[in-house]
Amino acid sequence: MQTVLLYLYTSLPFIAVVALAIGSIVGVGVGMVWPRFLVYGYLAVFFFKNSTSYGALAASAPGIYSRGSGVLLFPLLLWCMFGAWICARVSAGFQRYQAPPCNLRAWFLAWFLLLGGHVAVALFSNVTLAEALAPSGFSNIVWMAPLVSLMLLSFRTREHVIELSRFILLAGLVRAGFGLARWAVLGGDPNNVYANMNAIKIKLTFFDINDSLLCTVAFAIAAVNLFQVVKHKRSQFWTMVDWATLGMTAACIVLSYRRSAWIGFLLAFLVIMMRFPLQRRVQMAVLGLPVVGAGLLYAAVKRLGQTKGASGGLSSLFYDMESKRFGAESERVLELKFAMADFVNHLFTGIGSWGRYAGYQQISWQAGHDGGLFLHSGVLHIALKAGIPGLVLLCGTIWAFMAFTRRALRTLPPELLGLATAGAAGLAFMLPDLLIGTPFPQVRTTQMLAVCLALPYVAMAGLRAAAVAEPAQAARRAYGMAPAPRRYPVTA
Repeated sequence: MQTVLLYLYTSLPFIAVVALAIGSIVGVGVGMVWPRFLVYGYLAVFFFKNSTSYGALAASAPGIYSRGSGVLLFPLLLWCMFGAWICARVSAGFQRYQAPPCNLRAWFLAWFLLLGGHVAVALFSNVTLAEALAPSGFSNIVWMAPLVSLMLLSFRTREHVIELSRFILLAGLVRAGFGLARWAVLGGDPNNVYANMNAIKIKLTFFDINDSLLCTVAFAIAAVNLFQVVKHKRSQFWTMVDWATLGMTAACIVLSYRRSAWIGFLLAFLVIMMRFPLQRRVQMAVLGLPVVGAGLLYAAVKRLGQTKGASGGLSSLFYDMESKRFGAESERVLELKFAMADFVNHLFTGIGSWGRYAGYQQISWQAGHDGGLFLHSGVLHIALKAGIPGLVLLCGTIWAFMAFTRRALRTLPPELLGLATAGAAGLAFMLPDLLIGTPFPQVRTTQMLAVCLALPYVAMAGLRAAAVAEPAQAARRAYGMAPAPRRYPVTA
């Protein structure tokens, strides 16, 4: 028996290599024929796998979002996504499918060139390549581009787009159900910084903002499906799924006790309401706002009532961002002041993607290996690292998305409108985190942002595909011919 176990343990590395090789071959085969299935697998990781252990009492090992030893410079998960993009690109070439137009491509190319410039300067400044490309800079923004392109290359028909919408809807429902069940039975998320570090006696559904983002995106799809004036025919099952998603995702966000999630959810709710006529907006406001508002008010009172430094009133939401009349400056304010000073001193170049702002040692949470590499403001983070060019690219990327999405939301049919609205609502939800959070150093957050950016473009691609396919099918029926097998459209 011992000999068998010895042989088994000795052969495990070889078995793992063989299994990995077989899995890669199968993955390439699937990606060449059905690239969207690789996208589903990739999205499932980001939808269901937590990315942070901050606030947990137990230590945890680096997860799949980490780049590990750094040999590959980026996490293996991102390289798998890049491999899926290659498969989708080759598949599209064989099937003569050209990716739909996307006005974000030029902006992402500019981000790539800016990162290349920082890498060149770093190498001449005796800074290692790993430091220049570290997630603490802005390399994660560049990695958003292949995911957007992958989704545009993979979902090629109207049916594919509706399938993606349902996948996100179910993912949000399942994730919200898990969060609420754990909150009710198992004490909530173990990454509870409020209870574990601040002695606030509350339990929460999810501390990671990305779980609330998924709930918001699913909520948007469900709300549009249920309340739009012109509806497409849906089965009773999917209507029940919509109602369940609507209630459970909203409850999950409220019980996250994250201020940025609460404010972001209200912004997303406003974006969703703008998709309806005035009369329907009034109906939703009368029916929905009191319920959501009461839930948020109860949660805010329960959390802020136990928080040291929260004096009451609306200003309590920003208790840790306010300067006091007497005593030391708030660390959150001090962090932003230090970073702003460095930005002013390096307006046009930034301190570099690898740089650390001066004075970070005075901030308690900047004491580790990553001290000075990040700060609690996504916008200021880009300004600090990349200067005015980075700010211009950030504003330009958001502007291009908003300009396209505004046209898309006026054009899309009912069955595709929910998906595009979800992308816009997701970006609105993340605005508070962009202002006072740390989104860009996080792999999960930036990839979830890329998903939100891609959704309106994917929805419009489904509309174009349907418009191209229908005349051909009608012509074949007019001549008494059997319907042609579905072919993917070629777009300019």
